[in-house]
Amino acid sequence: MVTKVGIVGLSPGNGHPFSFSAIINGYDDAGLAASGWPVIYDYVRRRDPSEFGIAGLQVTHAWTQDETVTQSLCRACRIPHAVSRREEMLGEVDAVIIARDDAETHLEMAQPFLEGGLPVFIDKPLSLDLDALRFFRPYLDQGQLMSCSGMRYARELDEARASIAEYGRLLLLRGAIVLSWEKYAVHLIDALFGVVSARPVSVIALDAPHAAMTVAMDDGSLLQLDALGEAPRTFRLDFWGEQRTSSHEITDNFSMFRRLLWHFAEMIRTRRPVVPVRDTLDAMRLLIAGKLAQRDGRKVLLSELSV
Repeated sequence: MVTKVGIVGLSPGNGHPFSFSAIINGYDDAGLAASGWPVIYDYVRRRDPSEFGIAGLQVTHAWTQDETVTQSLCRACRIPHAVSRREEMLGEVDAVIIARDDAETHLEMAQPFLEGGLPVFIDKPLSLDLDALRFFRPYLDQGQLMSCSGMRYARELDEARASIAEYGRLLLLRGAIVLSWEKYAVHLIDALFGVVSARPVSVIALDAPHAAMTVAMDDGSLLQLDALGEAPRTFRLDFWGEQRTSSHEITDNFSMFRRLLWHFAEMIRTRRPVVPVRDTLDAMRLLIAGKLAQRDGRKVLLSELSV
């Protein structure tokens, strides 16, 4: 049985509508090469045909705010239907992917589909607004909504996930990433939550030329997160424990996205959360707390931010 999926995008600098759709549907070589996303085309064309296709999903409908981009997306990723209004997907698809990373648009875009009973994936970050998170929470709880970074499933972290107990008591966790705290720190937070059980308690913003946060974790360890702004490509996590240390540079976008989409298909099938709801909400609360710590110059407790 085919699960018909609608893809909704696009936001500047984020090619997820193309990468997600190509992984699900396969792709047209000439169409993807001409789409304006050379990095996506480069890593997709290196994969074996056996790696495409996700558990009965098919992207059948697409909408972006630019009709030319929508047509390009449909050509590149073999999507049969381009729609002029995203609401036209209601009644035509079984699930929706909101493939945009501008969090302020997520509530408006997702609300009709969630209220219509459709399973929805929303690209990270879900929302930096507490009222919006309160709206989303029931849908997270009932397994109708999924939102996270693909780095939660990064192949480069497989060994750490499988052996984290061998590190002994964790002392220090450190992550560095490019661009902004608001849009990009969530990659490392989701990746970290996929490996360790510790969760954030409080945040202090350091006096630095970029967004630099020191986070106290509930197991006594310390997390240092740096969003470096304009810098060479960096998606790095480091773990220091009493018994072991390791460093991980995350580079394989295709594998992490494929795994993410597989888990979304599982949520559609089971109607159960595939990411712990606490993880999703704590990631957003940590992003919000970091912004407040920068703005107010004080330690911010996550307990101040109830959802």
